[in-house]
Amino acid sequence: MSERIPTLDINRFINPSSSNDREAFVAELGAAYRQWGFAGIRNHGIPQGAIDAAYDAFRNFFALPEETKRKYHVPGSGGARGYTPFGVETAKDSKHFDLKEFWHIGREIPRDSEYADVMPPNLWPDEVPGFREHGYGLYQALDQLGSRVLAALALHLELPEDYFADKTNSGNSILRPIHYPPITADDIPNVRAGAHEDINLITLLVGASAAGLEVRSQQGEWVPFTSDADTIVVNIGDMLQRLTNHVYPSTTHRVTNPPGEQARKPRYSVPFFLHPNPDFLIDVLPSTITPGNPKRYPEPITAQGYLEERLREIKLK
Repeated sequence: MSERIPTLDINRFINPSSSNDREAFVAELGAAYRQWGFAGIRNHGIPQGAIDAAYDAFRNFFALPEETKRKYHVPGSGGARGYTPFGVETAKDSKHFDLKEFWHIGREIPRDSEYADVMPPNLWPDEVPGFREHGYGLYQALDQLGSRVLAALALHLELPEDYFADKTNSGNSILRPIHYPPITADDIPNVRAGAHEDINLITLLVGASAAGLEVRSQQGEWVPFTSDADTIVVNIGDMLQRLTNHVYPSTTHRVTNPPGEQARKPRYSVPFFLHPNPDFLIDVLPSTITPGNPKRYPEPITAQGYLEERLREIKLK
């Protein structure tokens, strides 16, 4: 793991030995996000067995025949739930599609919820035992961890610790198991994931199976960031960048194609995109507006409106 992008022990925030320890964690996390928009989180409390069981289920799904997987593709849905085939998603402003296929698991909500029209029910592949149990179990664990990271960031922004709680409790968050198939041709223009920023508040990336993630520093250098087995990578998304008036940058990152024989191996990763509730109004926090950082976004936008705008840009809608 790069020495320059910090990895922090979140247990210092959840079970601190002193109030000073908790305050120091908040300060260090905020500083990491101000500089990098990325940090590693260890001692996160998600059992490795739960992560491994979910990965096994996801690998089993992607190993199914193409016609079986396509049964779970919903054309026109923007990939909101179920399967998105290889060669669809394209990074904003990129000429070439990403070399990946993926699945989306969303929040389970009552069908009479006020958000039911924009948060459809999940699809579950009958062919893969344990997919629903392990997939949604990981969803819930990452949702809880993300809430703790947001609580620490709220304190760093001098907001109440529970500021984000009622703004994300019905968030349109997504767990995205991704399969990057083996690359069988040399000198192709496509990459596994083109340079991009995430749409949401924060992203939690658990246990990528191989190297490849790179983060662009403020100086424009691409910095590899492969997490240790017990570390979850958490980065800032565009919605939080906008809410904080760019105090926390949504940093450009990519997944590169590995060299030589490594390219002939598949790669799997599972990001969790934590979103606000669909009707949350993203408006710049007054405390982040200063003479040196004037308000960058005069008009607010709902989380759902922003999401739809961005999905069109990456060719999912």
